[in-house]
Amino acid sequence: MRVHQPSDHQPTPPFDASAARKLRDALGMGPEHVAYGMRTSFGLPHVTPDLVAAWERRLATPSHGELTALAGVLWCSPGDLIGAPRTLREHRAARGLAAEDVARAVGLELLAYVRMEEADEWRGSERQASALAEVLDLSLADLVTVTGRESKLAEMLRSAVTTRWQAYVRPVGKLLPMERRLVGHTLRALHAEYQGRMVATLTWGAGAAVADADDAGRDFLDRIVDRFWWTVRRDSAY
Repeated sequence: MRVHQPSDHQPTPPFDASAARKLRDALGMGPEHVAYGMRTSFGLPHVTPDLVAAWERRLATPSHGELTALAGVLWCSPGDLIGAPRTLREHRAARGLAAEDVARAVGLELLAYVRMEEADEWRGSERQASALAEVLDLSLADLVTVTGRESKLAEMLRSAVTTRWQAYVRPVGKLLPMERRLVGHTLRALHAEYQGRMVATLTWGAGAAVADADDAGRDFLDRIVDRFWWTVRRDSAY
């Protein structure tokens, strides 16, 4: 099967293949019906049933233009076919915005903004980051990710739960635009949860319990950023 490679230069959004398949099934359509609609209604002669099937099997990813046409055929919005975005480019694609729109909104030269997208490295100021969050409708967690602060946050959180959490309230508070009280409350809760899991595992007995504790500890630390945001959402309006 020859899979068409997208030729447009629009960013490729994170495609939700499962959602596309479910929407097609709900409409009682086969891949051949989707392909026909994209060819005749959206002027994409290269789209074949095999290509549609490849998208649904995650063997290929639709380009920005193909995804827009696919949404039209499936009577949904492009956002319904997009998975959770992670990068700056994916967030922009998910909102259907051009690079020029975002660059203008945050006060950056277009070329400078495009280079940030290509390198997946945000180099704007705090004021520009706030404008970015507004134009792309980013949550605080998303903003931390796209501005490259997630790895630093993870490092601080791992240290906070394994040592003295009080020492990291100020550094985490400087990294994130959050109330210091909320930061402290969240770090205390994570520290208690981590230490409680380790103690509970070790009380099972010697030998295998040590290995189990190590596994439980690594798993908790690997997911520390997600656990942090879950705790924040649970205990506040963030």
